Order: sequence, then C-alpha cells, then structure tokens
Amino acid sequence: MKNSLLAILVFCFILSGCSVNKYIPEGQSLYVGAKVNVQADSVSKPSVSGLASQLEGIVKPPPNKTLLGFPWKVWFYYWIGEPKKEKGLKAWFRNKLGEAPRFATQRVADINAKNMESFLDNEGYYRSSVKGDVVESAKKSRRTATMVFDAYVMPRYVINEISYVVPDSSTFNKDLVFAKKDTYLKKGDPIRLDVISSERNRIDNELKGKGYYYFNPDYLIIKVDTTIGKVDSTLGPQQVNLFLEVKPETAQNYLKQYFINQIYVNTGTDASKAETDSATNRGPVRRGLSITDPGKLYKRRIFYDAIGFRRGNMYTNTMHDVSLQRLVNLQNFKFVRNRFEIVPRSDSALLDVYYDLSPLKKKSLQTQLTASTKSNNLGGSQLDVTWRNRNSFKGAELLTINPYVGFDVQLGGGTSEARRTGNEYIRYGLKASLSFPRFIVPFTRIRPEKSQALPKTILTLTYENRIQRNFYTLRSIRGDWSYNWRKNQEVEHTLTPISINFVEPRNVNLELLSDIADDPNVNPLDLDRIYKTVDQKYFIAGSNYTISYRPIPRPFSRNQFAFSAGIDYGGNLLSLLAKRPAAPNDTLPKEFLHVPVFQYVKLDGDARYYRTITPGIKWANRLLLGAIRPYGNSKTMQTPLFKQYFGGGSTGIRAFRARALGPGAYPPDTARINLLGYQQFADIRMEFNSELRFQLTKLINIAAFMDAGNIWAFGDSLRAGYDSRGLISRGFLRQLAVGGGIGLRLDFSFLIFRLDLATPFRKPWYKGLADPDNPDDPTKNKSPWVFNEVNFGSKAWRKENLILNIAVGLPF
Repeated sequence: MKNSLLAILVFCFILSGCSVNKYIPEGQSLYVGAKVNVQADSVSKPSVSGLASQLEGIVKPPPNKTLLGFPWKVWFYYWIGEPKKEKGLKAWFRNKLGEAPRFATQRVADINAKNMESFLDNEGYYRSSVKGDVVESAKKSRRTATMVFDAYVMPRYVINEISYVVPDSSTFNKDLVFAKKDTYLKKGDPIRLDVISSERNRIDNELKGKGYYYFNPDYLIIKVDTTIGKVDSTLGPQQVNLFLEVKPETAQNYLKQYFINQIYVNTGTDASKAETDSATNRGPVRRGLSITDPGKLYKRRIFYDAIGFRRGNMYTNTMHDVSLQRLVNLQNFKFVRNRFEIVPRSDSALLDVYYDLSPLKKKSLQTQLTASTKSNNLGGSQLDVTWRNRNSFKGAELLTINPYVGFDVQLGGGTSEARRTGNEYIRYGLKASLSFPRFIVPFTRIRPEKSQALPKTILTLTYENRIQRNFYTLRSIRGDWSYNWRKNQEVEHTLTPISINFVEPRNVNLELLSDIADDPNVNPLDLDRIYKTVDQKYFIAGSNYTISYRPIPRPFSRNQFAFSAGIDYGGNLLSLLAKRPAAPNDTLPKEFLHVPVFQYVKLDGDARYYRTITPGIKWANRLLLGAIRPYGNSKTMQTPLFKQYFGGGSTGIRAFRARALGPGAYPPDTARINLLGYQQFADIRMEFNSELRFQLTKLINIAAFMDAGNIWAFGDSLRAGYDSRGLISRGFLRQLAVGGGIGLRLDFSFLIFRLDLATPFRKPWYKGLADPDNPDDPTKNKSPWVFNEVNFGSKAWRKENLILNIAVGLPF
C-alpha cells in the first residue's frame, strides 16, 4: 500500500514538472469544466431544484480531463506528437492515452448559453435568460479556464386546456378528435417540447391504425396561447391553452384511408429453378396473396398465416408491424423487406403490398464455449454444439440438435482428494427440439389477422447424465410437448400439456456411502436424505402453464412492471394406472413400470418493479414466491432436488453461497459441507431483492443492493429430511436471511459483466430453535442480526462473510 501511494506521489510530481503551456496557442486557454448558477425569478420564485445539473449536462464540448488540475491527457497528446500513419502504433497510443485540446472561448460560451435558453423554452420556462462567461484560472502558471453560466429562470408554464381544432365533420377529423382521449398532454402538467413531439407521434400512430397510411406527424401543428393568465386558480400562475390542428397546406391524399389490394410475396429462392413463365411461378392467388417461390421450398400456408393483410382489408400499422415480426420470427429469412405502392389510377385508395425475402442457409452449425464461477467455490465450463435445420418439412419448422458437455470443479476451501469427492460435477447430454410455427392440435386454427404473433408448437427430447464425482450419476430422460403464443406484446402464454420425465440414480459409490454412514459427525436426517437422493427413482408425467405479463410503460413514465406466474402439476393420470408394490412393500407409493409415480402441485410467482429516479439512477425490485407440495401417492416421498428450490447465489440472496442457505433456521454444517458441498434444497421459497443502480459512464455502472428470504420444507422431518428447524411454521418470518452489498457492472452493450460483493446482515440460524441433538448449541443465544460481528481486519471473518459473486447479466 505504501509503495502504491509513493508511486502516485512520484507520478504526480513528474506530471507537475511537465507543462503543456508551450503547446497552447497564445491567447488560448484549455477548457477544463463548466459551472451553472441558477437564480429563480425574485417575484414568482419558481422551483429550480435539479435544474443546474440538467443545464450542465447539455454543455458542449466535454472538458479536457485533468488530474489534480493538470491536463494529463492533453499533455500525452502533445508529448506523443503527430503520427506519420493514421493507423500506426503511434496513432493508437495518441488516441488512447491522449486527447486533442479543447479551448474555452467566449464564442463557445455564447453558443452554450443560447442552447440553455432553448432548453429552458422547451421545458416551459419561457422568457428565461442565460449568460455565459469564460473565467481564467486564478493560477497564472496554468493556461486553463472554465465556463460559468448564470441562468435567470422565469416561472414554468403549465397546461390549462388542449383543444383539437377541425374545420368539419369528415371521417378523418372525427378520427383525429377521437384520438384525444389518450392524450399525453394533461391539465396541470408543464408544457414540454418532447411531450408535444410524443403526442404528435402518438396521434400519427393511432391514425395509421385506422388506414391513414400516408399521414405524417409533421402534418400536425400545436399552437400555444400564453396570454390567458391564471384561468384556473388551482394551477400555477403561468398557464397556457393548446390548439392542435392539421396544417392547412396538407394534401387531401394524406388524409385518406387506404385499403389493401394485392399482396405479393417473393421468397428469394434459387431463380435458376424457376420456370420461364413468372405467372406460373407465382401459383394461385388465395386470400389476395400471390406467392413467387421459384425453388418451391416453402408451403404457402406459411405466408397465409404470417401475413395478416387480406385483400379488401383496411391498412393498419399494427398488422403492418405484426406481419413483419412474424416473418422475422420464423427464423428462416436473413432479410425481410416490405414496401407499399399505391395502385396507379386516379383517386385511388388501394395499396399493393410487397414482401421480398432473403432465405437463411438451411443448415447451420454453431459452437459455444462458456465459463462460470459460483459463490459456492465451484468454477467450470461448458461446451455446446448446436446444429439447426431450418424449414425441415417446408413449413418453416426448425429442428435443433444440441449435444453438450460441462464440468464444475472445486476452486477453494482445500484441494485434497477427500475435499473434491462429491463436490465436483460432470454433465453431458443431448437436447433435440422441433418447433412448428403453428398450433399442432386437432380442430384448432388461429386467425392470423387477429393474433399478435404466430403460436409455436415445440417438441423437445432431452437426455442428460449428471455425475457427482466419485459419488453417483443421475440420469434424466425427458420429453415435452409445448405451446407458446401471445395475443399482444404484453402477455405471453406457455402451455405444456404433456411432460414426461424419468429420473434414475446410477453408479453409486457404495464405499463412499458407507464412509458417510459411519461418520459420527453426520446428522441422521442428512444421512437419510442422502440415501433417498442416491436410491429414489422418479417417474413424472404432468403438465404446466406459465403466463408472463410485461406492460409497455407509457411515454415519460418512470415506472415499469413485470409479472409472471406458473403452475406445474403431475402424477394424477399415472397414479390411476399405477399399482401398489407387492407385500411386504404394499405401504410404499404406487409404481408404474416398477418406478414410483411422483404426484405433486407446484406454484411459482415472480413480480418486478423498476423506477427511474433520474436518467442515471434506477431502483429495481423483485419478489419471488414458490412452493411445491407432494400429495396423494407421494405424500411420504421426498421431493426430487430438480423440483425443489435453493437459496443464495449470484441471482438470489447474494450474501450467501449458492445452495448454502437454509432451510429455515437450519445451520450450515461443516462436516456435511466437507462431505458433499453445499446441497441445501427445500419445498418453499420466498425471496425479495432490491437494488439501486447508478450509471457512472456508458461502460461503468455501480449498484447498492439488499436481499432477503429463505427456503423451507413441507411435512414432517422424516419426509423432508430436516429437523424442526428446517420446516415451515407460523414463525417462518423470523427465519428470514438478510444480506447486502455493492456491485460493479461493466456494460459492453452486447453483455454486462457483473461483480457483486455481499455480506450477511442477518443469519437465521442464530437464536433459532435448538438443535434436538445439541440443546447447548451456542448459536441459539446469538442475535440473528450480525452487524456487531463485522470485522474486516479478521481473515477468518472475511473468508466466511465476504461473498464475491461473478456473473454475466443483471440479477433481475
């Protein structure tokens, strides 16, 4: 640390000895910053809170960067010198380490002052004034200057009334007036230019939804009357009336409704396969669609379903956008170009529609290598190979085959063979899916002109082996038949009526299992849970449904919501077909093909709320709720791990390692962790996350966050595998874990690299129920709030309580 401070001091001393003054032209000063002083009108005294920072944000150009007052980047720029080649190494160093000088001049200050006055006018502060001056540095040895602006701010005008002015009762004028009901211009709101622009765009969008294809927002004008005084005593002293009307020079063709004539589709397939007669290539005209497919690679139904326009229908921008989106989402075309042409005849109100498509390669192969680190001291990698076959059966189907292999190894906490045994994983498998851009179900057919997006039918088959090193292998075979559809951009549905999963533990290391059983430090309930994990087979046949609701926020709204919920249930049908095992095992769950049938119901919910406090500060919140309850045939069976929940980790309660938290007040057991790593799973999850996100630059963001929650188990100790401390009870809220910390996020546009450093605030196993086998457990007398234990100087405390989460993407 001392060496680092010494190096900084030496660096600063060297820079102070270097001068850029000899490079600066005579009479010029380097621009190093700006300051805005805001003075409210002394009579009306308007609120000017936050206005100074907004005005500073529009000052151009940005100042030269300085370090302790020294313009070091400009010094590097001059010191490196003029490069001989624009793309040489010298030019690269000059551009990366240095920056061209920017000088403070009165002309630049005056231009910025005018821009500030325009900004104030656009925000409704009419007749405000700004004066800018260049202030030289008080130190004569520095050839630097700042620009200082004095803004005199008048009261802000608010909207009293808005009127839509129309000359007659034509269809267009009726539609224009009808658009007023959803106006963004509200009584009492400040008058702002960006809101007025958005209002014009909103009206244009609504009119295009009623057939006015050639209408444009530039044809609307909004006139402002600032002379009305204080008409409404409940509003501010400065009020305006707004009058919206169509510009008188607007041609009548732009105010006309248009209808669809013909739709032409060119698939862009191999023209060499085309017949001589292009009319033959087009095939029959159906529903007004004329399809040219020289290669005869596509079934015509694809385009009948994807394109919602029909001959004789009124043009709407909604169907325009939806049809394009559907064609793109087929994932069969590289480009989708669309144009509209008016039918060439006098006073025509008909449009011909053209779609020109460029197909993607039918087959493609993609390889992806990923790496990960986890808060439970595991790190690993996975290799995915994805083969795609598009348009498999000429109906825009997508066949995907994805073999993969990955591993997780122990990174910390000791590297002995005993420590790694059972704590490291290898997984490999194969996933195949076939997606159809339609419902594959009898007697059901969608109407393309009524739906937002084409539905999908997805058939999926997955085979996976998950090897817990030197312990056992878990084999899973799963098949799903799913439907995905949505009526609009906000609501999405996923229904899986058929989901069949066979899970089988294999290759159990009986020697290790015997060692665990003989270990006197292992809790008997933990041992029983381990036995069930490596011995229990499952046959699960069920269904699930998920709905996702993401409302589109209104323009200028600071609030954003998202909600998703799902239900997963299974075993009902198979339990009717299953049989009880023969005596003396006739008290065990019923079996199908000699495998116990798992009967359960599972509910999940995810609610999110985001609020934009300022352009650079966002508040994000998430609430997660979930529960799975075995019943009927499975009321005495342990819930399989892949259906349960865990706490902690980089996307959960970040102050606790993944799968290390809970359930309930169940304490972390060093002996168990050493044997099998972090393996805490349970039937119920409740979690709340909140974080403030600060944007420092386009690349660098930081966050402060707090997480709370836990997991719990249903039923009795024998079924759940935990004693009373891990079971759900009336006092479960007293068993919430709480943690928080700070985060660094690097936004590279295509991905966000995230580092979150967290520490526990509340440990639920403190002052919890006493261990039945250890009534003198010292943790039962500790306060669960652990602020008094914080000791950054202790290596042992840091190792246990400072949890670094490394991840890609935001946590929620």
